[in-house]
Amino acid sequence: MASSLLALFDDIATLLDDVSVMSKLAARKTAGVLGDDLALNAQQVTGVRADRELPVVWAVMRGSFRNKFILVPGALLISAFIPWLITPLLMLGGAFLCYEGFEKLAHRFFHDDTERRAQKLEALADPNRDMVAFEKTKIRGAVRTDFILSAEIIAITLGTVATATFLTQVLVLSTIALAVTVGVYGLVAGIVKLDDVGLALTERGSTTLQKVGHGLLWLAPWLMKTLSVVGTAAMFMVGGGILTHGFHALGHWIENTAEHTVDLPWIGSVLGGVLPTLMSAGVGILAGAVIFGVIMLGGKLFDRREAH
Repeated sequence: MASSLLALFDDIATLLDDVSVMSKLAARKTAGVLGDDLALNAQQVTGVRADRELPVVWAVMRGSFRNKFILVPGALLISAFIPWLITPLLMLGGAFLCYEGFEKLAHRFFHDDTERRAQKLEALADPNRDMVAFEKTKIRGAVRTDFILSAEIIAITLGTVATATFLTQVLVLSTIALAVTVGVYGLVAGIVKLDDVGLALTERGSTTLQKVGHGLLWLAPWLMKTLSVVGTAAMFMVGGGILTHGFHALGHWIENTAEHTVDLPWIGSVLGGVLPTLMSAGVGILAGAVIFGVIMLGGKLFDRREAH
């Protein structure tokens, strides 16, 4: 009986060690997606009143947990019974990200946002104005984006543990899902409250703390603008990366092109490292433009048919 108990402890220790090693490996592979996830979600939850920022982040975090509760069991079932479906589903998600990114660009460059921004500022400044609908729209957009990025994270993690036992797969996927959600939205909460921290520091008696506070107040708006740009770029990089990996010939062509640039003098090593990302982003922009054009054309044709 004692030997059986020791064997059980040994099996548990081995399992936990496997989970730890595979979780670290999966975390390294998904690090780039995590950065995109942070940028996109920080961008999505900005624009609400200061006293509503943390409740909105918490609402999006709850939505992210719901996404993981759907994605983790779904990924395990798909892996067990229909593994060929993972790539097409990821590509659909990647195409949607590209479309959303291009829609943001089109709205920014082809629509006059002056009136909309003035209305938004008025809404933020008016304490009596109902912002529930605006917040719900923000939350829905953030949760929708989180679902696509979470699906990619789960898929990458699943590929890491594809040869492991079912129990190990469950534990690694659950560990990554929990760590990603808590880590990303903890950082998002810190980012959106950065200006409040700076304001609090400016009211302290210490000159050093006041200078730090003024620095944070200066940094906060620039950080949010940067995250907005990075978030849109991330849509193309992530979405385009998914599409290029799905179309193997295109993915191999990008890899071969990057390898040939490594031998270039001076900038070869740097260019070889960034070129695949830039080319994937280019594919994402092109895919987003095509999908956006098709949807716009379809909408116009539908409107004409309805008019007749």
